[in-house]
Amino acid sequence: MTDIADAPPNDLPRYRLLTGTDDAAFCHRVSEALQLGYQLYGSPTMAARGDGVIVGQALIWPSGSGPTTVPQPGRRVGFMGL
Repeated sequence: MTDIADAPPNDLPRYRLLTGTDDAAFCHRVSEALQLGYQLYGSPTMAARGDGVIVGQALIWPSGSGPTTVPQPGRRVGFMGL
């Protein structure tokens, strides 16, 4: 089992919402975050836009000092204005 640091590397935030076009580059960004030690948080989201689809995935950094208590997702945030 790999020990998880108490804080993400490179001054990254504990919570991240990755968004982008639905392509391989987005999938690689999510995969890289998972390899760093982030965990998926909630379901992925997608929204149609005139020129394609925008996708999003929330990630959290687990606490290295015991069980992580993560608040449940609140209101939904859309992709208005993109």
